[in-house]
Amino acid sequence: MSLLKRIERNQDSSENSESSKLQELRVKRASPAVGSRDAYVDLKNRVQQRLIAELDPSMDITQTAEVRVTIQEMFESMLAEESIVLTRNEKRRLFEAIVAEILGFGPLEQFLHTDGITEIMVNGPKNVYIERAGRLERVNVTFEDNDHLMRIIDRIVAPLGRRIDEGSPMVDARLPDGSRVNAVIPPIALNGATLTIRIFAKIPFTVENLIEFGSITPEAVEFLKACVIAKLNVMISGGTGSGKTTLLNILSGFIPDDERIVTIENAAELQLRQDHVVTLESRAANVEGRGAVTIQDLVVNSLRMRPDRIIVGEVRGGEALDMLQAMNTGHDGSLATGHANSPRDMLSRLETMVLMAGMDLPHRAIREQIASAIHLIVHQDRMRDGTRKITSISEIQGMEGDIITMSEIFRFEQTNIENGKVIGRLRPTGLRPKFMWKIQEQGIILPPSIFGIGSRRR
Repeated sequence: MSLLKRIERNQDSSENSESSKLQELRVKRASPAVGSRDAYVDLKNRVQQRLIAELDPSMDITQTAEVRVTIQEMFESMLAEESIVLTRNEKRRLFEAIVAEILGFGPLEQFLHTDGITEIMVNGPKNVYIERAGRLERVNVTFEDNDHLMRIIDRIVAPLGRRIDEGSPMVDARLPDGSRVNAVIPPIALNGATLTIRIFAKIPFTVENLIEFGSITPEAVEFLKACVIAKLNVMISGGTGSGKTTLLNILSGFIPDDERIVTIENAAELQLRQDHVVTLESRAANVEGRGAVTIQDLVVNSLRMRPDRIIVGEVRGGEALDMLQAMNTGHDGSLATGHANSPRDMLSRLETMVLMAGMDLPHRAIREQIASAIHLIVHQDRMRDGTRKITSISEIQGMEGDIITMSEIFRFEQTNIENGKVIGRLRPTGLRPKFMWKIQEQGIILPPSIFGIGSRRR
């Protein structure tokens, strides 16, 4: 799509008199005009509109560096032509704001490239919050109005073939770097358009990072790596923002390179480094209400793609039944995440989600499917200090009567709170999982000390 068409879709045409604006907005170095918020916005909009009108429509917008140089040359020429005098800081601020509007995501662009920010939350055009180091803070950044915010939202979702309007006021999308985006607009959002962006690290987190953060221990990592290589089915549970997708991405990295991996997500986020990866993404219905492709559709289709591994980004509905069926019919080594408050709660939610598939199955039959399909549940929590920690690694052992039995292999033990920071460690419980024979079949020998057997606890 040409640059001109892309931008024009996101801009409101201005009918104001150009001659009156030229007189009003001619800024002198000693003048406080740019210091005024309204005058600054007016100047930015006017320069931006003229730049858009004069840019070559055939310019390749994917060549960001070249487009930026072109915009800067035109920007400098325009300021000189109209005798607009700005300080160096004012000029830099104005130029960056215009480039962000033309090539990026407006006022949010600066946060998308700032290290340490993990979430951006826009509650209407005048209220913007970020999450940094697990803490929320309000930032002194605003949009001009709700229309300005809507243009940014449309710029995010339009390239993905998705839409957001009064008929479909909610949408899930992603940024080019994989960051997850959710948008809700009026009439559903009463305070104006609401935008939430979960920012992905530019360099994906590694196992070493999680150990350094205190999210997991080396012993637990060695155990989970052995489980993935041995093709055990692993479910990752946790609350919103607890780090499930990050952990799923790391565990996926343990899959051998010679296996075919099919990933299924609502919005593609996983950053697998293996070569043989097929990425599938669900799709919402079009304007006529047709063309929807659900996670369940993708799970069913993936079984025909000769996968060695199936990775489901998040199980949230009837696809749970098809996923369990796949795990029970030879597709071992599958990985998935799900929202839950505990490993036991994850089992209850899976049972509920299977019923959402519309199959009238007895509860015992569903539980038997769950007990035979899933080998391990890894639970992750967001602690009160904002840190994410794995708090439980539990084995699914089988059935006793109508109850699924579980055995906790690792458990997080909190020892103290210092300066508001949670102090503790993921410790082995002293129990060895029953599926150890599967790990040993792969030639992997885990020392008893990993499970706290024959060694003192540290």
